[in-house]
Amino acid sequence: MSLLKKKVAREAALLLYTSQEKEYKQAKKRASENLRARILPSNLDVALELDEIAEEREGPLRNKRLIQMREEALRIMQKLKDFSPRLVGSLWRGTIHRNSDIDIIAFAFTSNSVLAQLQKSSFSIAKTERISVTKEGRKETSFHIYLMLPSGNEAEIVVRPVEKANHHEKCEIYGDMVTGLNTLQLTRVLRERPLARFIP
Repeated sequence: MSLLKKKVAREAALLLYTSQEKEYKQAKKRASENLRARILPSNLDVALELDEIAEEREGPLRNKRLIQMREEALRIMQKLKDFSPRLVGSLWRGTIHRNSDIDIIAFAFTSNSVLAQLQKSSFSIAKTERISVTKEGRKETSFHIYLMLPSGNEAEIVVRPVEKANHHEKCEIYGDMVTGLNTLQLTRVLRERPLARFIP
């Protein structure tokens, strides 16, 4: 990677880390403008810089928080066992930083059944929303449930149709398939390799 591209990637990563931007695409565009560069790094370039920044600034606390958040994710997934939950995102990857939340996908015939189960399990629901996105020319809608946990961490449960349970999407950052961890796999990771990273 050229020195200029690395600088733009670092700037984009800083924008994400400091919550000045939320999306990689916008962060890269703004970083390029800030540095008056006509070059855009890849999402992977930015992710690697973001990982480095988190390591530099958070130190050993980062590993402690990774384990804590994975334990919290497991508790949520155990309550959602009937919905084939899967841990994804930076918590699955092992690349969390201070703004990371817990990302879980659940599969159900109705989103209300997942919501009801979380309410029954006394989780604090901050909000819910239905989000539509266009993927490969097709419009897809998913239901998002946001939890506020006693630790102060946040969790986002995305409810998808049951027929999508065996469908894996390609990761826009790492280029591999987003397989995530099911409840059994996460239990094993916490027991055997709690700091495991899942990056290609």
